[in-house]
Amino acid sequence: MDKSNFTFSDLEQWFDQRRVTEIECLVPDLTGVARGKILPREKFTEDRGMRLPEAVVAMGVTGEFPEEGPYYDVISPNDHDMHLRPDPSTVRIVPWATDPTAQVIHDCFDKNGTLIPFAPRSVLRRVCDLFDAEGWAPVVAPELEFYLVARNADPDIPLKPPIGRSGRAETSRQAYSIDAVNEFDPLFEDVYDYCEKMELNVDTLIHEVGAGQMEINFFHAHPLGLADEVFFFKRTLREAAMRHDMFATFMAKPIAGEPGSAMHIHQSVVNKATGKNIFSNEDGTPSQEFYWYIGGLQKFVPAAMALFAPYVNSYRRLVRSNAAPINIQWGTDNRTVGIRSPVATPAARRIENRVIGADANPYAAFAATLACGYLGIKNRIEPSPECKGDAYLGDFSLPRSLGEAVDLLRANKELAAVLGEAFVTVYTEVKEIEYAEFMKVISPWEREHLLLHV
Repeated sequence: MDKSNFTFSDLEQWFDQRRVTEIECLVPDLTGVARGKILPREKFTEDRGMRLPEAVVAMGVTGEFPEEGPYYDVISPNDHDMHLRPDPSTVRIVPWATDPTAQVIHDCFDKNGTLIPFAPRSVLRRVCDLFDAEGWAPVVAPELEFYLVARNADPDIPLKPPIGRSGRAETSRQAYSIDAVNEFDPLFEDVYDYCEKMELNVDTLIHEVGAGQMEINFFHAHPLGLADEVFFFKRTLREAAMRHDMFATFMAKPIAGEPGSAMHIHQSVVNKATGKNIFSNEDGTPSQEFYWYIGGLQKFVPAAMALFAPYVNSYRRLVRSNAAPINIQWGTDNRTVGIRSPVATPAARRIENRVIGADANPYAAFAATLACGYLGIKNRIEPSPECKGDAYLGDFSLPRSLGEAVDLLRANKELAAVLGEAFVTVYTEVKEIEYAEFMKVISPWEREHLLLHV
């Protein structure tokens, strides 16, 4: 069912048809976690919205907030309320709920009816509006990798692959193996059933390189709707996995010695007046906009890395010759580069950003990669020569740590102007808190190699 033009009247009919008794009112926060409230149907219909403190969408993965500084130049120290309005187009059933329950994503507004600028969904709307003002429609298609792991209640114990139908866990890499996917048939049958009931836009499922590592692909669509679907899918997969006595994780690097998990984002731009892909000329050759978009990615991806690789763990994935890029070279049908142009017809010509981790907030990641390309076209940024060989033989050109990435994002005024200075301020301040928390932890490596040797 196409819900893109759903009104509140349509929403109420949708509830009636499914005899919905409860509504999960959801707001994605900076990490992509679902915040909000659960309301009875009658209360939701009566209020059509709710209030939550501003800081609910502006906290880190640890739940901590800065105690002082620029963060409070954006967020009121008086803990003002946000006014949340449901987006009827996002309504989905909660397929695992006992009673008929719906989930609806909300947008965040201040008391004057203006979108809260640091809410992730607001940032993606802002960037899409910039494309719209040019007469363009951005199109994306994410490929999302994840690991299935055995239940693990102790964070000090390393993760390991789960046991499948055979009674054995994977001990070797099974890239694209059908039998390896079939090991988890009962889980994936539930996942596909849940996705069908939620009308999620999922395409194919494959086994990736790592032990217990899978990938789900989404059909191409408008960025905001697809970010919602990735948000829903992550929640759905985690729930389904727990019901099968395992965990699903989108950590960028959950298991030492195994490849990390990415969220590759294919992207193109359509001229709304003609319906044609602006990355191709009439004769089918790549357009100037195609090259400028790549140039924008090359120039601004390093500054956007705090959004593409948002945690300390994220940088463990970006290592030489291990299925993840280390630089921003570009190439055609070349998986060693950070920016890839897949083989496609002129109408389907697209650019794949391979830098982004599976742990990235989909709203922030979509917004940032589109912002890089937008700046490339607007500023007519020429890319470097195409890489036709092994990009792993080149130098690192991406930040190597979260601290370095945060500094680069703070310093880039052009990117902040597109994403919004308020968002960049809040985001970087929150990441500083997370990084400081991590630095308090002493790792097993430090105890093993430093305790008696230094």
